[in-house]
Amino acid sequence: MIRRVAALPSGRWAKWIILGVWIALLIPAFAFAGKLGDVEKNDMSAWLPKDAEATKVLDQAATFQPSDTMPAVVIYDRAGSVTPADLTKAKADAVAFKGVKDVEGAVQGPVPSKDGKALQTVVTIKLGSEGWAGATKAVDKMLDIAKGNSGGLGVHVTGMGGYAADSGKIFTQGNSLGLITAVVVIVILLFTYRSPLLWLLPLLTAGGALFGAEAVVYLLAKHAGLTVNAQSAFIITVLVFGAATDYALLLIARYREELRRHEDRHEAMAEALHRSGPAIVASAATVAISLMVLMLATLNSTKGLGPVCAIGILVGLLAMVTLMPALLVIFGRWIFWPKRPSYGSPEPTSDGLWTRVGARVAARPRLVWIGTAVVLAALSIGLVGMKADGIPQKDQFTKKTQAVVGEEIQAAHFPAGSGDPIYVVAKASAADQVKTTLQGVPGVVAVEQPILKNGDAFILATLKDAPNSKPAMDTVKKARTAVHGISGAEARLGGGTAITLDMENAAARDSKVIIPVVLVVVFLILALLLRAVVAPLLLMGTVVLSFGAALGVSVLMFEHVFKFGGMDASFPLMAFVFLVALGIDYNIFLVTRVREEAMLHGTRRGALAGLSATGGVITSAGLVLAGTFAALGSMPMVFAAELGFTVAFGVLLDTLIVRSVLVTALTLDVGRRMWWPSALSKPGAEPPAGEQDPELALAGK
Repeated sequence: MIRRVAALPSGRWAKWIILGVWIALLIPAFAFAGKLGDVEKNDMSAWLPKDAEATKVLDQAATFQPSDTMPAVVIYDRAGSVTPADLTKAKADAVAFKGVKDVEGAVQGPVPSKDGKALQTVVTIKLGSEGWAGATKAVDKMLDIAKGNSGGLGVHVTGMGGYAADSGKIFTQGNSLGLITAVVVIVILLFTYRSPLLWLLPLLTAGGALFGAEAVVYLLAKHAGLTVNAQSAFIITVLVFGAATDYALLLIARYREELRRHEDRHEAMAEALHRSGPAIVASAATVAISLMVLMLATLNSTKGLGPVCAIGILVGLLAMVTLMPALLVIFGRWIFWPKRPSYGSPEPTSDGLWTRVGARVAARPRLVWIGTAVVLAALSIGLVGMKADGIPQKDQFTKKTQAVVGEEIQAAHFPAGSGDPIYVVAKASAADQVKTTLQGVPGVVAVEQPILKNGDAFILATLKDAPNSKPAMDTVKKARTAVHGISGAEARLGGGTAITLDMENAAARDSKVIIPVVLVVVFLILALLLRAVVAPLLLMGTVVLSFGAALGVSVLMFEHVFKFGGMDASFPLMAFVFLVALGIDYNIFLVTRVREEAMLHGTRRGALAGLSATGGVITSAGLVLAGTFAALGSMPMVFAAELGFTVAFGVLLDTLIVRSVLVTALTLDVGRRMWWPSALSKPGAEPPAGEQDPELALAGK
């Protein structure tokens, strides 16, 4: 049955039908994919936990201020001191700001600083259907107004609105990220195949898969309530390109093997898909199901990322087991030019680099795996100093944006928390008590008069420290404790810093819940695929060890080399899910081939034959995936750069060390017990060659 299904994409007529179906599907997919930005939700609800205090305050505060709004702080400064003419201009600008699209409510200011060197105007921006893109347009318009006839007066827009605008500009670079990712894939495929033509097929198929995935995501977001934000939209680009190309590499490598064994290319592809299909499907299932586990998250940004990326993986899988085989068979052997695999020619991997690596590992497998494990454990030492407690607002970019400069100027002349206040919603009867309590909280420098409406009170307070900074979040904790203790007030505290605090708390909770579930899911998939318990446990151990090493090295690099300002609270979970799910891929590719060979030649010889056969293709796959995630470094955001570096480094570690050295050494040392409790683990189940000395068996002696 499986063999018949595998033969379908390579059928003499079926290949043309499959190509026609994909062309018919991709024509509308291009149009839908182009509309993905229209359904992105970058408002607070797309990121916040549903039950967080800050989320509830947003709902309650809608009575007092427009919902889904954020403050943008316009900062004017002059080297000496601002002049009366500067103040007059700032007042005129404040009037003009009211006419800007998406500006809501009253404009506050301009307010001169105590030292007379700066002016501050607070404008409320509404995040409409365009999300951050709308904030970018509003802020750009405000800058145009403020810079007009400024006479040398410096102007910047900071605060939550200014940072949202800068983020919007960065996330509109999605097309350039896709282009950079495609270039990385092309270079690696050219190096891998050394063919001027072959690289086109996996690239075109991966590109089609990306458009198809984006179209599906768009339709589900439009009609089924799927939440998509800017973060998930840019991650799906690198994930689909990387994972889909990996599946293509595995399929092409097996197809090239079978072309040497079958004169008819249709039969060769049917056999290649039959042999490599289970590993590809298991790999994709592992990644997709692990990503779907993210739906257990309370943080909406994390919860939405799971299904979006899982869709990308599944569409990539579908393309690579249908469209890719059809294209390879249609083009025939000449697509491999100048190194066409002719029928009956010898397999070049039989005496290649990975054969030699396997022979060295086989000499002392126990010493090799113990030594490798110790080195990986040593690399994990960096985890001791990991502080994933958020990135201060001014440190979230890898370069200085205008909002960052504006915050620096604001902090030099005004209280650092001005323009981004915290606020409390409470019962009107307790308004005065809440105000007095807030005034007594260390770190709160000003509390405004309560606004009363419909039996509730709305109270704004200014923090001494910069928004989203650690001291500011400590102040929010103290303020919450204080107002929660007021009997009958039913007080809740929100605002920008409170939102960040709640997101961090949710991220910490999500990590504790999701990481164990992902480990269980991956173990079960491996156990079903390999029909064993020991091998999945050992593979899980190697991947977790690899993750610890990758994250440990990354923490040290972020702090001492890149000088990043911190790590997002959700970063360890994101890195874990991607590294464990993607890292297990290479073990699946290797160990399924080892098991196949073990059934013919025994486990020890199968381990070396599997490494020889898959070493080159897995290395290429690792380079592709590492390269695509490294492309995230082109986005000037610390979170993207950190995720890209960690996943890229971790994938290379898995590919070059864990899979080729650690897993191979463990398999050689444990032998047939790897497959316990399956029949393959029983004494006498293996051919006599399996009990030969590995080096002699490999040499055929």
